[in-house]
Amino acid sequence: MHEKGGDTVQKKLKYPKSVFFIISNEFCERFAFYGMRTVLTLYLQRILLYSENTSTVIFHIFIMLAYLTPIFGAMLSDSLLGKFKTIFYISIIYAIGQFILSASATPWLNFATREFTMLGLVLVALGTGGIKPCVSAFGGDQFIMPQQEIALTTFFSLFYFAINSGSLISTFITPILREDIKCFGIDSCFSLAFLVPAVLMALSIVIFILGKPLYRIKKPEGNVVLNVSKCIAHAIRRKYKTSSHNKRDHWLDYADDKYSSKMIEDIRSALKVLKLFLPLPIFWALFDQQGSRWTFQANNMNGEIGSYIIKPDQMQVVNPFLIVLFIPIFNSCLYPIFHKLKIFNTPLKKLTLGGVLAAFAFIISSVVEFQMEDTYAILPTAGKGQLRIFNTLNCSVPMSVQNETFELKPLDFWENINIPVNNYTEISIRANFALCHKENFSISSGEENVSFLLHENTAISLPINRNGLYFPYKDSVSKAMEKDFFIRALISLADYDSGVLRLVHDGSTKLTFDIKSEFNETALMEMELGTYDFYWNEKLIEKSIRFRRGGVYTLVGYISENVKIMKILTVTPENGVHILWLIPQYIVITMGEVMFSVTGLEFAFTQAPVSMKSLLQSAWLLTVAIGNLVVIIIAETSFMKQSYEFLLFAGLMFLDMIVFAVMAMCYKYVVITDESEGNGNGNGIPMRGKSGSINASFVEDSNEDIKR
Repeated sequence: MHEKGGDTVQKKLKYPKSVFFIISNEFCERFAFYGMRTVLTLYLQRILLYSENTSTVIFHIFIMLAYLTPIFGAMLSDSLLGKFKTIFYISIIYAIGQFILSASATPWLNFATREFTMLGLVLVALGTGGIKPCVSAFGGDQFIMPQQEIALTTFFSLFYFAINSGSLISTFITPILREDIKCFGIDSCFSLAFLVPAVLMALSIVIFILGKPLYRIKKPEGNVVLNVSKCIAHAIRRKYKTSSHNKRDHWLDYADDKYSSKMIEDIRSALKVLKLFLPLPIFWALFDQQGSRWTFQANNMNGEIGSYIIKPDQMQVVNPFLIVLFIPIFNSCLYPIFHKLKIFNTPLKKLTLGGVLAAFAFIISSVVEFQMEDTYAILPTAGKGQLRIFNTLNCSVPMSVQNETFELKPLDFWENINIPVNNYTEISIRANFALCHKENFSISSGEENVSFLLHENTAISLPINRNGLYFPYKDSVSKAMEKDFFIRALISLADYDSGVLRLVHDGSTKLTFDIKSEFNETALMEMELGTYDFYWNEKLIEKSIRFRRGGVYTLVGYISENVKIMKILTVTPENGVHILWLIPQYIVITMGEVMFSVTGLEFAFTQAPVSMKSLLQSAWLLTVAIGNLVVIIIAETSFMKQSYEFLLFAGLMFLDMIVFAVMAMCYKYVVITDESEGNGNGNGIPMRGKSGSINASFVEDSNEDIKR
């Protein structure tokens, strides 16, 4: 009868139109956050020229701040301003931060660029964290309970869709804006990639304000987190001040002079759940590296699929896509199978399996990294130097370098990338040009000896041309960051005729070398990958030369009246491992996220008393912040290879889940009934009752975490 009566009342209540403003606001805000977040690490590395480690640290500091600030947003909302004003005021700070970030990426702001970037990131972190605990709860306030419980469930489904669609679209689009559009005279446009999210954030504020006449706005009701903190502090103070003969059964009971027995009991129940949260930050340490370490990993891979090129930061779109795909599969297929087989049939068992899956994801990423190491640039280091000798002649040159003798073939090169150097060392080179006399060389004798100093931590290249051993130059073997590959030309002319060498891609000249003397050494140029044709004075001399991402090439050429030959020498190998090999680790960690994140929140919110829901939400977000702090510490202190660092995180996750599993074995589940939960959670949001079911409050709080 009650349900029928409830349905009858619900039919008389119109669906609140105000929620569509809130849903649209959430779509724009999530687009803004994930659009900016997706390209952030590459911006820090490529534009601000931070190292991978420093970029990783800055990224995770930003994420950590974004998950530390929700507790302050909740306090501000519940104790002072209310949800509407909190969302409005903090969103303005949020939008200002986004616009500052976009402005910092424009070349005309050529002063304090790094400082303005950090200011923008701090404001964005304050903004997204400050509104995080308010928006979904404000949407729940628009419904009259319990009559509109079904309508509320529909709202959170739409809210969830807005979160994931916003993140999906922006994660795909902003890398395109970053790389495929040229602005301010440079070949990338990070300023536009940040500006579009900033505009969407400003639009979200406009949409939110337009709905004000329709909103049901509740006054602040007091902050649970603050009250709980005061109660705990009071209990601890009284415990140490009370004499030994007045001992209590539990230390919280010492607060009974000021706080009700129900509140003390609720806090005690919440602390049992909070204790299980202690191992959880390690999961987020792994999970949030999708935006840092895994993006840098993708940056060192081959993204070509036919004519389309997957950008490294676009791989982050795999996670929200798989989330939308996996949740219904897990709920309708996998979990019923687990329940029937009586394995992983409790929330804590599912959560443990989720953590183990995250560890396996990092084992996979480590295996992929091991395969990629052969294609990485070998850079000169302290105590070491590198020497390369390039033969630009159409003849072989017998040579000796120090005690090593060899014959350098035509248009080829020799290298030693591991020369011991203590500050500097003298390099002696002898070259015999007896096989090249027919080329009418300028050198008077058939042999030449040179010596020069090689400094540590330096790569030196030495060309051979018609004048013999040319002047050595400092070389670079690092992979390109802004575009796809580096190329340098070393061209010898057999006579003194000048000419123009053009590299043409898709009918358009991409690079021009003016060859004006008998030997020409060009600067190292950054280029877009593709197939190139080589033209000498409008005559095609080489066709369909393929360059790939990550390669560092030296174009060695010999041109005479009758002979025009070019050869591409690979100094640093191109990215050989395809970017799609990242998909297995994304699949595994997303499976882990579904079992860890969604199930963890369900457990927390079904096991905690109604009055402690917001406390558990704040604590859950705090585990994310602490997890990012773990990444910061390891990134700052670790000097191991990336593949070993991935294994370190996998090992930490396995150990962490062993500890958690032991703790979970000691936990006794609380059976939640309709009577114990009542009709609401204290915020106008109903509960659906039974332990293990996803109630409306859980949907509200988990949506933001499912696609954070």
